[in-house]
Amino acid sequence: MTEVPVFHRPPSGWVGDVIPAQYDGVIHLWYLHDERTVPAPGMPWRLVTTEDFVTFTDHGEQMPSGGAEAEDFNVYTGSVVQGPDGLWHLFSTAQNPLRTDADGRPLQLVAHATSAEPGGPWQKHPELTFGATEGYETGDWRDPFVFHDGSTWRMVLAARHTDGPERRRGTIAQLVSEDLLAWTPVAPLWDPRRFVAHECPDVFQWGDWWYLVYSEFTDTFCTRYRMASSLDEPWTAPDDDVIDTRAFYAAKTVERNGRRFFVGWIATREGATDDGAWQWAGTMAALEAVQRPDGTLAFRLPREFVASFTEPVAAGLPELPLTLAAQDSYRCVVGSTDLPEAFHARAEIDVAPGTATVGLLLRATPDGDQAGIVQLEPRRDRVIFDRWPRTRTGTEQWQISGDVPFEFERPVRLAEGRHTLEVVTDGEIVMVIVDDEVALSTRFYARAGHRIGFFVSDGEASLASLIITRR
Repeated sequence: MTEVPVFHRPPSGWVGDVIPAQYDGVIHLWYLHDERTVPAPGMPWRLVTTEDFVTFTDHGEQMPSGGAEAEDFNVYTGSVVQGPDGLWHLFSTAQNPLRTDADGRPLQLVAHATSAEPGGPWQKHPELTFGATEGYETGDWRDPFVFHDGSTWRMVLAARHTDGPERRRGTIAQLVSEDLLAWTPVAPLWDPRRFVAHECPDVFQWGDWWYLVYSEFTDTFCTRYRMASSLDEPWTAPDDDVIDTRAFYAAKTVERNGRRFFVGWIATREGATDDGAWQWAGTMAALEAVQRPDGTLAFRLPREFVASFTEPVAAGLPELPLTLAAQDSYRCVVGSTDLPEAFHARAEIDVAPGTATVGLLLRATPDGDQAGIVQLEPRRDRVIFDRWPRTRTGTEQWQISGDVPFEFERPVRLAEGRHTLEVVTDGEIVMVIVDDEVALSTRFYARAGHRIGFFVSDGEASLASLIITRR
């Protein structure tokens, strides 16, 4: 049977930063199109539209590179809004490696284009292009996000102060406008003086709360959010301010019918191996945010996306419920059936008091000795993704790649009792959702096996149900 792709990527190249907007019930997803060719052809924007994050209509290139000599050789991240007169405004970052400032770094500029329709064609307005205002570095003035706060238009940008410790100058600069044409600088929207930069800022109001979303450009490389009761109040960080893992980056948001979606890209790895360095750009992916009563956000897969998996797939496991007890030991059971490359799995797991670890094996060998591991750790209140074993780099047992005990972790409350573990795979992409609240995304390239398994270590747990479906 032919495998049906689950996540969107262009016919060639990869998806970079996504710029989402909603119009007439349709979600428009512009994105930076990375061809990864040498020499680089200049970065354009492409556009796909969707109503369900299942079916995508590809509208091709929307905002082309200006050419080798132009200030917008690279058309980097920005935003798209509709003005009060119905005209659409596209704000982007213009950059050309050949156009540098005195410090030798390429200039980053805010560029402006307009269109009568959200799908173009777009008319560029080079006379409206502007660079960093006083007090900000000219090489970090990017990702303009424009929104209306109820009384005026605001533009926020990833920027850096010209003074202070070199790696702690990051800020979110701010300008205001009455007509979307002339912009006046004001105090930064957020100025923590803590990181290198805060990329792809996004601001929205949801009920009684305002949210600031940004991608931390530092050693952690993840998308985070802040909350405030108004734009004039200080921003506060929830206990878990991270959207997903380092692999799900540059997420920006879009509202549709009262629901809020975060759309980003799951990064590829160099050489298409599990030991390769993480790369810029990858495959488009979306999460749906759920607002808790206290305003903090939980994250799950969009329900339409989950519902698109309709064909049952047998796991080949013994009859459920399946209980494993492993006091001071490890036990696993692996299914007898090879699974497809793309599937959705939803498991209900009952965890006994004091259990250390429990979870699912992905792409496992029949004996379970090689697999990707989605592991719940109740004692530490976290979920991790691991791979076992690591790639061998020599003939001895200790000669394996990696200097950390696991790939990724996310905090999640794991009291004794029942928990839901949801997994989507599409080739090497793995997305995990725990209890419809916490997301963990990664890539897993190894192909040692194709089966699913259930395991327990230092405790007892039951696999109450497991439903696997494909498109």
